[in-house]
Amino acid sequence: VTAGIFPASFDYLALGHLHVPQKVNDSETLRYSGSPLPMGFGEAKQHKSVCQVAFDQIEGHGTAASVQLIDVPVFQKLERVTGDWDGISSRILELSATDSRGWLEVIYKGDEIIGDLRERLEASISGTQMEILRIKNNRIIDRVLGQIHEEDTLDDLNVNDVFERCLDVQNVSEDQRPELLRAYQETVSSLYEIDVRAE
Repeated sequence: VTAGIFPASFDYLALGHLHVPQKVNDSETLRYSGSPLPMGFGEAKQHKSVCQVAFDQIEGHGTAASVQLIDVPVFQKLERVTGDWDGISSRILELSATDSRGWLEVIYKGDEIIGDLRERLEASISGTQMEILRIKNNRIIDRVLGQIHEEDTLDDLNVNDVFERCLDVQNVSEDQRPELLRAYQETVSSLYEIDVRAE
């Protein structure tokens, strides 16, 4: 928005929704307050503050507002760790060396297919004060999306088709597939039985 849409009679106007604190048209007294805490890992490096506003009565001129920004301390550090396995494990080692108590989001972007990514990550933070809150494996996401044709929808596929596509994406060998498919079908059947009983 622009400052012109608000009446000049406001001594101070705080706007919401935007997470980053900022002035409107460089006005000290017309601001987006911003969020005092990071609202997600994308805001982990943002500087957070709150405004302390003082109002002084000026004879013959009404009220004047003065604004002081007060830094908000970081109560819980958020860290976004991105890269291939070597880059991720190196960064976790660096954080561990500083006794980090951070909450981590890990985004894997490597070419190597790592089926046990979660287990590796949990092992890498074992004995530290860090906690992994989110893991995003771009390698698997890209491969699955690459397997889906534009004309396909989930409605066109049955549960076995979906499972077979997952096996394809994970490069599961043909000799392992029959046993995995049987186990999958047993699991699906037992879920259907539970649903029927629940009705």
